[in-house]
Amino acid sequence: MGYELREKPPAPIEYVRLRERAELGVRTEATAKRGLENGIYAVTIRRDDDLVGMGRLVGDDGCFYKLVDIAVAPDHQDQGLGTRIVEALVEYVEKNAPPSAYVNLVSNVDGFYERFGFEAIDLDQTGMYRRM
Repeated sequence: MGYELREKPPAPIEYVRLRERAELGVRTEATAKRGLENGIYAVTIRRDDDLVGMGRLVGDDGCFYKLVDIAVAPDHQDQGLGTRIVEALVEYVEKNAPPSAYVNLVSNVDGFYERFGFEAIDLDQTGMYRRM
């Protein structure tokens, strides 16, 4: 396959480009730099030094962990790369998070994350967000 998983975040410009390629939304290099510096853990997947996949853990590294930026470039999908990314993130949490930690994610991919032990949230509340 020629893919290499690395335990480090991408460079800010790579992060911005991959998010755009994977249609995750636009971020600036400045905000990417700030965010990447403050993450808990990150993995990238490269092929010939080209960033083709990534995933990160953010949170307070104690009570809360959130899987974010799980992305695979469209021309590299269906190769099991998303699975490799999530496996690495889940392995980190299983080894490092306290037993009472809350781990979550937001997904638009039905049936993918359940195999890693995630369950849909049955909300009796309204989820909310605020975009700056």
